[in-house]
Amino acid sequence: MIELCEKNKSFGGFQEVYEHQSSSTNSKMRFAVYKPEEYKNAQVLFFLSGITCTEQNFIQKSGFQKYASEKNIAVVVPDTSPRGINIPDSEDFKLGCGAGFYLNAVKEPWSKNYNMYNYIADELPKIIEKNFEFNLNKLGIFGHSMGGGGAIQIALKNSNLFKSVSAFSPICSILKSNFSQNAIKEYLDSNNDMIKNYDPINLIKESKKRNDTIKIDVGLEDEYLDDLFINEFKDECSKVDQKLDINFHEGYGHNYYFIHSLIESHFIFHSSRL
Repeated sequence: MIELCEKNKSFGGFQEVYEHQSSSTNSKMRFAVYKPEEYKNAQVLFFLSGITCTEQNFIQKSGFQKYASEKNIAVVVPDTSPRGINIPDSEDFKLGCGAGFYLNAVKEPWSKNYNMYNYIADELPKIIEKNFEFNLNKLGIFGHSMGGGGAIQIALKNSNLFKSVSAFSPICSILKSNFSQNAIKEYLDSNNDMIKNYDPINLIKESKKRNDTIKIDVGLEDEYLDDLFINEFKDECSKVDQKLDINFHEGYGHNYYFIHSLIESHFIFHSSRL
């Protein structure tokens, strides 16, 4: 059962936020849904946000609603982690609430709640299919930073579900990125086999490639550019003939000014493939 928390009209459609009890995270979870005016049988995009974000950042800062309305695409934006009084957390912003990294934790105390991979790849699509009249046969996924890497790794392993994938400034290696070192230690107990299963570069190395193109946009003034390992991801894609549409943009950083400036191109990309 899902409960409506917010509803605001935007570009002819409605930006809504829902709450529900999640079986994956054993906690209350929130997700946002943009319903275009003609939402029945609409294509659907999942957007995965970056570290520290909730579902609110993307729906308030990206300006996506205009393009979702024009393309008649429904957009689902989950939170980035479980939250609540009894949910394990950390003072480190790269661990705990707001930093789920879209994986399933195996180490206590995180393993009871931090199962964001199952939530995104299994539970949430079923909730959307049950409660909304969208077309889940035309489902794509994209994201930013932690969420960009999450979108790529989830799409690589679930190509039957997610028919298109793109990313803004994705973390392409949780094995190597400074952002994820505490997460892989605490959530995955530093188990290399488990880490590699969530690492986009390693997944490409293992030839879990997609027939469809992966689109990536990144700013050349991104303050975290060296920690994203995008060029290494590009090199591995070349080795296995994974089609990649990668664009480097002068002057842009790792923020929502960048996303806001490029968001239309991602809706064009997904609309042409769904």
